[in-house]
Amino acid sequence: MALSRELLDVLACPKCKGGVRVKGMFVVCGRCRLAYPILESSVPDMIIEDAWKLGEAEKAGFRHREKL
Repeated sequence: MALSRELLDVLACPKCKGGVRVKGMFVVCGRCRLAYPILESSVPDMIIEDAWKLGEAEKAGFRHREKL
């Protein structure tokens, strides 16, 4: 579930437009405290309504079972 460096360089949090980082199976926005799941094809789901709260992602060890 690796994202290319080029993709990560252009990704931004859809809520605050701030920078994001990869943590496990998520793209994380520290400012909004949201974790966007990276799906099976290394495609991040950047829909705000699909994001996990950062605490939930931490409890799950930054792992999930979501698929396309």
